[in-house]
Amino acid sequence: MTLHAASREALDLAESRLAEVLGDAGTDPSAVGEELLAVVGLLSREVGLRRAVGDASSDPEARRRLVRAVLANKVSEPTLTVLDAVVGARWSNPRELVDGVESLGRSALLTSAERAGELETVEDQLFRISRIVEGEPELERALSDQGAPVEAKRSLVRNLVGDKVTPVTRILAEQVIERSRGRNVGDGLEELVELAAERRSRSVAHVTSATELTEEQRERLTEKLNRIYGRPIALHVELDPSIGAGLVVRVGDEVIDGSVAGQLAALRRRLAS
Repeated sequence: MTLHAASREALDLAESRLAEVLGDAGTDPSAVGEELLAVVGLLSREVGLRRAVGDASSDPEARRRLVRAVLANKVSEPTLTVLDAVVGARWSNPRELVDGVESLGRSALLTSAERAGELETVEDQLFRISRIVEGEPELERALSDQGAPVEAKRSLVRNLVGDKVTPVTRILAEQVIERSRGRNVGDGLEELVELAAERRSRSVAHVTSATELTEEQRERLTEKLNRIYGRPIALHVELDPSIGAGLVVRVGDEVIDGSVAGQLAALRRRLAS
């Protein structure tokens, strides 16, 4: 998510308010997160409302009253309190305000998973969904199709994950697909994996292996990557027999290709040069 300076400041203020709201023992972080993402859907559909609440030249109190009038009896008071902070701040443009609300909704849902002891599970499930989507070009196209009905895409996700994932994973995955805005859905899912890993103070290593790694091999690889990058690494492994043997490891934009296929490709390039 790219934000201009004013929007970054507005999001910082809203995140502080969200933390205060979620710190209340009576607040359900999952409910707040789901409601904030529902507001994202509303603002995405209603252009006039989006422009009105994102108009930095208008009276902040008037923007708060408008949001409360529209959402009265539709979302909880904790969610309205967060939205008070959002619409009362000065955003660079309405689109970035909506992006900010989406970020807050994701944060609340990940907080819910963290408190339930399911954050690592959610991270792993999102990674596996991203691998399935990227491995099926037709599914990727269907989920990324901006002209397709949202409910049809939501059904595709539910058919894909069934009851095999946590509610937080399903909600987050559906949100990425509903708001893909022409982006690659697999990339959007990977962004969520990174967000979940960051909450665990880890960076993500995407590992491709020809065979299943043993627990001992995973531990050794994790320790080695921790030393290389100087920070904790969360390992996500994908099987791909076509690489022959060895591993391909991607951390951020850096790729370490130790596979047989990668070595052969490098040799061909050297011979051709």
